[in-house]
Amino acid sequence: MVNIIDLHFQGYSKAIAAFLVESGDGPVLIETGPYSTFHTLEKGIQNLGYRVRDIRHVLLTHIHFDHAGAAWALAKQGAKIYLHPFGAKHMEEPSRLYESARRIYKDKMDSLWGKMEPIKKDHLFQMPNKESLKIGGLKLVAHHTPGHATHHIAWQVEDILFTGDVAGIRIQDGPIMPPCPPPDINLEDWKKSIDVIRGLKLRHIYLTHYAEFTDISDHLDQLEKCLDDWAQWIRIAWEKGRTHEEITPDFQSYVAHQLRDAGLSDGNIAKYEAANPSWMSVAGLIRYWTKKQELDS
Repeated sequence: MVNIIDLHFQGYSKAIAAFLVESGDGPVLIETGPYSTFHTLEKGIQNLGYRVRDIRHVLLTHIHFDHAGAAWALAKQGAKIYLHPFGAKHMEEPSRLYESARRIYKDKMDSLWGKMEPIKKDHLFQMPNKESLKIGGLKLVAHHTPGHATHHIAWQVEDILFTGDVAGIRIQDGPIMPPCPPPDINLEDWKKSIDVIRGLKLRHIYLTHYAEFTDISDHLDQLEKCLDDWAQWIRIAWEKGRTHEEITPDFQSYVAHQLRDAGLSDGNIAKYEAANPSWMSVAGLIRYWTKKQELDS
């Protein structure tokens, strides 16, 4: 049974989720959210009849703060943390990851994400591609799915897939949109990962932003269409010689227009921005096109 815990990030409902899956060996947590929402996570776990110290297994889709920022707090209480091999060193010693994020978020770093502390190496379990875990009668398969991040895993339990960010974000009845933050955006890898998901026999996908969907084929088609649209919009503006600072407000307006066209209220547009800031996608896609240009030259 999958239980969705709404972390009420920045006061918004249905922006970031964590998932508690019950097993014969106690509850398994998929995603932790940032440490700034740890007390909300703790309360959500308690509302399901458990305590934080009952969580002995935590599965991360990737190490971005909105997905993994509170993992250290669970590890401190004895949880094993399962993650992509590329992310393990940053969770063991997060100072570089944290300071890199601080340069982006500046004085908002603490209110958005909270602190991050190291996780002892013996609490970190690196998962190779397609490796499976067996926990209390559950079989959980790690599918390496880069594109959004090199250290991304989508976790499969039977016909359910916990997709992190590789299947985009989709809040309530809004459109499917791709979060494209720096530094790892790679369109070719992302499309291969989408094809990996298409090849799995799934009935449900659970998005960290936000919750469960069953129209998987159409969902992935819409995601890929939006990914191409955003990437080409940024490429054209960048190749015209416009600066990052010039592109950003126009792209924010472009995304807001797409959301309004989909019938979203200003409140739900703000929720999308909280879960997936469009200015971050400018940074990520400019970096992608710059790297691609360097490789092609």
